[in-house]
Amino acid sequence: MGVNRRALLAATAGAAALARPALAQRGSGEVVVCATGGLMERSLQEHFYRRFEREAGIRVRSIPIELPDQWARARAGQRSGNIPFDVVTATPPDLIQHADILAPVDCTTPAMTQHALPGGCFPTGIIRTAGGMAITWSKKAFPNGGPASWADFFDVAKFPGPRSLPDTGDREWWLPLAALIAEGVPRDKLFPMDLDRAYRKLDAIKPHVAAWWKSGDNSMHILRGGDAVMSVLYSSRAVPLAKSGEFDFTWNGAIRDVGNWAVLKGGPNTANAMRFLDFFVQNPQEHLPFSEKVSFDSNNRETAALVPEAERRYRASWPENWDRLVIADYDWIAANRNAMRERWVSWLTR
Repeated sequence: MGVNRRALLAATAGAAALARPALAQRGSGEVVVCATGGLMERSLQEHFYRRFEREAGIRVRSIPIELPDQWARARAGQRSGNIPFDVVTATPPDLIQHADILAPVDCTTPAMTQHALPGGCFPTGIIRTAGGMAITWSKKAFPNGGPASWADFFDVAKFPGPRSLPDTGDREWWLPLAALIAEGVPRDKLFPMDLDRAYRKLDAIKPHVAAWWKSGDNSMHILRGGDAVMSVLYSSRAVPLAKSGEFDFTWNGAIRDVGNWAVLKGGPNTANAMRFLDFFVQNPQEHLPFSEKVSFDSNNRETAALVPEAERRYRASWPENWDRLVIADYDWIAANRNAMRERWVSWLTR
């Protein structure tokens, strides 16, 4: 970049400190925050939760949980009147599907207008992290180059060997969408989804799936252990595997994967939750190392200027990578999600 990174970090930190809206007074109590466990939770603890506790005087109670369980408990809490969480993790379809139980977010606060990414705040949430569901493969299995597209991933003759696929998160639309892309459906014709066609394609690959991963860490263990030669992974897991030199991945056709923060309506600590969201989008000097660790971009507009050139290949939001990502029709998914989930479970278990 032609600029000493340490000096740039220091300068940006100073500028951010001047521009950052001060926490007017120390708060009290706690805020209950949900996220997936493993690397994500550890990195959030290190760069945001503990610092929020120090600077705001509000304890963060972290709940590691997968999305289906989180929403099931949130819905049960809504019915019983005992809301279990404050800040929850939400995919774009979640923000639509669960809008009735989410509190409105003020996108006009100084923190949001000065520090959040453009378009990074919504009526019911903010962007937390951005990446993609990317095809990842073993370089040992494919020394001359691995699959470069979803068509390649589904081609077991050209690229032989066991696969691994997700059975968590948004798998009920990720994988049918990938199957349609593999079928050659143009991006502008993917929605409304032809699920019959998608599942015929999934039927063909199912016998070659050696493992269904349940978490990001699990997805890495399967590849490292040699149980599969290729998989579809969160880019947050694909990037460190690629950096190890033993694996590689492609952004081509990767399904854009945006994780959001949202606040449950009627939660135990709503004011503290909103304060946490404002806090989260500040301080690029924390977002840079956080993003490097989780291999996701995060919601701070000053951070992009700090990314070294060698790291740009691994950044989903770098323009040449971002343009290769497939963007879903979240309104259609939200409207059809329950039926899609039922079909997925039926297909997987038969």
